[in-house]
Amino acid sequence: MMPIAPLMIEHRLIERMITLVKEQLREIKETGTLDLLFIDAAVDFMRTYADRTHHGKEEDILFRDLSEKYLSREHRMTMGELIQEHNFARNTVSKLVSAKESYLKGDDGAINDVLSCLGDLVELYPHHIEKEDKHFFIPSMSYFSEGEKDDMLKEFWDFDRKMIHEKYGSIVKKLEDEKLKKDEEAGE
Repeated sequence: MMPIAPLMIEHRLIERMITLVKEQLREIKETGTLDLLFIDAAVDFMRTYADRTHHGKEEDILFRDLSEKYLSREHRMTMGELIQEHNFARNTVSKLVSAKESYLKGDDGAINDVLSCLGDLVELYPHHIEKEDKHFFIPSMSYFSEGEKDDMLKEFWDFDRKMIHEKYGSIVKKLEDEKLKKDEEAGE
């Protein structure tokens, strides 16, 4: 199996989520209300799965290794574009969180910010995935030997194996920090 296979499989799940986001966008426009549980689930998915797990393997492993190769001008430019698109997605998800928080504080105009963020994600991902799947991943494999591809695939599996521990370690750390802050404010 080539290392790009797991990345392309992950794309299929991201596409399914983007389909749900697109449907949610339509519902918000029709009803004028937010499904806050959906927004939270979408943010968690985008941050943990799409960004940290999927983009993490791309940036921390594939792009890192490609950066050490002599790439064609086209492939180097495409890799740069993909990194910019990852950053755009991260920033959009952060804006989505801020917009949801503003909405919860009673800012009725924040619903438009939520719509804008969801729309940006729906617009970005199909093109981004197509660029990776059809124009970048397959040609990028030509820069690696069979041994390098095998090593990369193993590193992908190791990366995935650590993700659940990283996610829940950060949740516990955040909860501990919040408790410490509350205790300090209470003078304990």
